[in-house]
Amino acid sequence: MVGEAGSGHAVVMDGPPDLGGRNLGLRPMEMLLIGLGGCTQFDVLLILRRGRAEVTDCVVELRAERAETDPKVFTRIHVHFIITGHDLDPKRVERAISLSAEKYCSASIMLGATAEVTHDFEICDA
Repeated sequence: MVGEAGSGHAVVMDGPPDLGGRNLGLRPMEMLLIGLGGCTQFDVLLILRRGRAEVTDCVVELRAERAETDPKVFTRIHVHFIITGHDLDPKRVERAISLSAEKYCSASIMLGATAEVTHDFEICDA
């Protein structure tokens, strides 16, 4: 499957061979998690940079659990930020993550309707 967005960008998705797929792309449910990671990362970086924080890198790691029966929705999602920069204030990082999770990240808020979404972070000096 090729999913094409209104922006003109495309992504390849597929399923596992045992379900008729050819394993040529991301699973659609993986795309949901990647979308959440990208959405919240964008928010957090924007908030921190608007506050003049010197962020040099931000990695978002996601772990998720799904229901065992259909529909196999996400039931728990943990978002872990690894933020690298110069003299980053942990309180400002925590605030940026909270703002993303509670106000700005549409993906996080939408997935939070069916899953428990938790966040944590670590700061690395550049």
